[in-house]
Amino acid sequence: MFVRLRTFHNRSGSTRTYVELARSYRKDGKVQQEKLCSLGRLEELQSTGAVDSIIRGLARLSQQQWVEAQALPLVGQWSREYGAVLVFWCLWEKLGLHQLFEGIYRASPVEFPVEEAVFGMVLNRLLEPDSKLGAYEWLRECVYRPPFEELELHHLYRALDFLDEHTRTVEEALFLRGRDLFNFDVDLVFFDTTSTYFEGHGPDGLAERGYSRDKRPDRVQVMIGLVMTREGIPVAHHVFPGNTADITIFRHAIADLRKRFAVRRVVVVADRGVVSEPLLEALNEEGIGYIVGIPLRKWKAAGKVLRRAGRYHEVAENLRVKEVWEEGQHYVVCHNPEREDEDSRKRIQIVAALEAQLAQGGLAGLAKQRGHRRYIKVRDRGEAEVDWEKVKRDERYDGKFVLRSNTELSAEEIALAYKELWRVEGAFRELKSGLEVRPVRHWTPSRVRGHIMVCFLALVMESTLLKLLRGKRAKASYREVLKDLEQVKGVRVEVGEHAFLLRTELVGRAYEAFQAVGLRPPPRLQPLPS
Repeated sequence: MFVRLRTFHNRSGSTRTYVELARSYRKDGKVQQEKLCSLGRLEELQSTGAVDSIIRGLARLSQQQWVEAQALPLVGQWSREYGAVLVFWCLWEKLGLHQLFEGIYRASPVEFPVEEAVFGMVLNRLLEPDSKLGAYEWLRECVYRPPFEELELHHLYRALDFLDEHTRTVEEALFLRGRDLFNFDVDLVFFDTTSTYFEGHGPDGLAERGYSRDKRPDRVQVMIGLVMTREGIPVAHHVFPGNTADITIFRHAIADLRKRFAVRRVVVVADRGVVSEPLLEALNEEGIGYIVGIPLRKWKAAGKVLRRAGRYHEVAENLRVKEVWEEGQHYVVCHNPEREDEDSRKRIQIVAALEAQLAQGGLAGLAKQRGHRRYIKVRDRGEAEVDWEKVKRDERYDGKFVLRSNTELSAEEIALAYKELWRVEGAFRELKSGLEVRPVRHWTPSRVRGHIMVCFLALVMESTLLKLLRGKRAKASYREVLKDLEQVKGVRVEVGEHAFLLRTELVGRAYEAFQAVGLRPPPRLQPLPS
């Protein structure tokens, strides 16, 4: 079956052409043609647009032809990050950062696009963490934002120096803006420290050997302190040489907080891994409040605290607490029934594995594992056996953790505040994830501090978007929303001499991110400048 044109000559010498649908068939060994129908005069069909209408109608009946008919005129050039860029830029403006940078420009003009360089590095930390060279290439090749086209690699490095110079100004502006946006409580803030090490020598003045939370005493490191509100919004951060003691960091940072932000009360919330009696005594001497987790198997008073009678009361799902005073110190015993079942199950598995190995005449590699080693007792003759006394003693730890505090907070407030510690620890993981590799490429203290400030800004953006999502009662996690948002691409297509930006579909929870920041998704298709 095919389309054919038949032309007829009029007596006047003019012609008329008809469009026909015909078919070929064979008869008596010869090919014959048969008209199936006439579609009309060609001139009339063309003048009224009927030809295109007929073609489109017929093409829809054939999936392959329809796709080819739609796609062939389009020439795709690239597909780049688009949805996440729009959402985070909107958030950048909502946090007052665009206005802040404009104010800094007016006070001390700069000769390169510093705001775009900073925003680009922050965006890279949020979406595709990489070195500064990798970030530069990513911004130019994988992200649709026209201002990024003006960036050069040296702009990113110079922007680190700029950030280091203006850190205090940026933090204070973010604090004021965040308080207006969320009306958060700054009477109680959380502060904790961590360390991160360098693979190389690191910058003079910052890179020093000290107590390593990463268990790498062979590496020089830098110390970082982070302050957050109880809602999980970062307020400020501090960078110290790697050999700085925790109490020195606390003293400096808290004095700075009280001076800059008029914070009346600071409570140090710390996990049991950093707790020591000398540190707590120093905090008491400085009048600094603390809520700390006690290492149960190492803290002398832990056994007495756990044995004290008292009634638990429920403060949250899977969290019961009771208050205990021992030797003049305030403790809160916390119990998680779900965690109790899990701890018991793990211990039973460990003991079963030890018994099975002992029955075979040895412990093989199990004795080297920390959890297993605790339950092994070796006799004078070198014979090993399960230490049933320790097994029995550990049962009292199942599902329990003990907190100590010098604050006037209630047991419930202490337990719930400690529960929020994961925000601070998660924030430190975000800060450290890039530091272990990328700061070694910066050999000056200014640029290392600038890089950490980029990480801090990324954390502010992430925390703010998370809070906005919760305000809209979004059910998905931040990571789930971000994953869907990253599927919203901008595709450059050309039709003839014209170029357009085609937005891909909003999938999954992507719309929730736009809704959270108060931004309408961009149109599906928009013209691009030639």
